[in-house]
Amino acid sequence: MDIEQLREYTLSINGVTEDQPFGDDLIAFRIEGKIFMCLSLGGEQDMGDFQPKCVVKLTPERNEELREQYSAVTPAWHWNKKHWSDVYYEQLDENLVKAWIKESYDLVVSKLPKAVRQKYQS
Repeated sequence: MDIEQLREYTLSINGVTEDQPFGDDLIAFRIEGKIFMCLSLGGEQDMGDFQPKCVVKLTPERNEELREQYSAVTPAWHWNKKHWSDVYYEQLDENLVKAWIKESYDLVVSKLPKAVRQKYQS
């Protein structure tokens, strides 16, 4: 999965928008204004060793589980490490990455007010 495929998949999820509130190096993906994923475009770290990654929000237990199971999932740099993980998506199976993006989306949707949440739950 490359960066464009990742972006296209994420934007295909119901109600998702994107913006760049943190500068040109990150694309934030939101549902109802709430960020559930950020896609790194490089630049915020030393570009010499940049590896494509995204940041996803998952439950603390899920983050721990994935970090133990996959070396390509690490505590998020500059994010709350309990709730956010860096996912080096080019090192992982595409279906896993898509599932985690959707899981992050579903987690954020689950915290929306009930009337709003119903528009996005499948």
